[in-house]
Amino acid sequence: MAINFARSTLFTLASSLLFGLMLTTPASAQVELVFGTYATDKPSTVVRKFKPFLDHVASQMSETLGQDVSIKMKISKEYEESIDDLATGAVDFARFGPASYIAAKDKNPDIQIVAMELSNGNKRFNGVIAVRENSQIESLSDLEGQTFAFGDELSTIGRYLAQSQLISAGIKSEQLQGYAFLGRHDLVGTAVGNGKFAAGALKESTFNQLVSKGEPIRALLYFENVTKPWLASSNLSGDLLDVLRKTIIETTDSEILKSIAKDGFSTGVDEDYDFVRRAMRQSLEF
Repeated sequence: MAINFARSTLFTLASSLLFGLMLTTPASAQVELVFGTYATDKPSTVVRKFKPFLDHVASQMSETLGQDVSIKMKISKEYEESIDDLATGAVDFARFGPASYIAAKDKNPDIQIVAMELSNGNKRFNGVIAVRENSQIESLSDLEGQTFAFGDELSTIGRYLAQSQLISAGIKSEQLQGYAFLGRHDLVGTAVGNGKFAAGALKESTFNQLVSKGEPIRALLYFENVTKPWLASSNLSGDLLDVLRKTIIETTDSEILKSIAKDGFSTGVDEDYDFVRRAMRQSLEF
């Protein structure tokens, strides 16, 4: 009888402790999120670019949830690695270019758009095909027999949209003397500036930065691109996704936004990226 009483007492005590843990753990537990992207510029530049905004997101989410939220960064050297990280849930949310989003969505249809960046209040911005400042090239058709520098093989501007522009101008790979994929946008601009390639494709913001630093390049052609989506892994819970989306879209502080999306964010849908899908299909003819 004493043994049964002791067992009952121990069971009641253990149950009380467990119930206490169930009540207290959620309030004190830390939410740890991993943010993923790839190095379109130097990794150190990418970290400096994202850290203030991600710190703000973590702080606001902590306040909303009543729990400490921390966000770690995972910066991949290659687009493909970053795409796989999001598709498999190795990162919780990410910021990609449109083509990388499409590739990730093909791998995992349950990836969701959290928000879209705005550029001057719009969901569109420019890419650039640049040539050396003193180049005699005046149109895309003049690139026949010349060399061309692309960015990453999965880059929206650096490959797919640029190749679509070339194809529309009657320039395919066989019309070029040669071409190469250099990875980062800044490497493309520098390679054109130092004469290693006759022309190259890069995003307008990087083009402007290089020109301001004295890189001897000029724009041959501007072409339209759609702004970058922020994306959620299929593993991110609905509650966290809702808080993350609300936090990002409602951020209006220009100082916090300036290195990410100076004009803020909007909601987005998959159809916003259909014209990039068409360019990706067209680039197969290159």
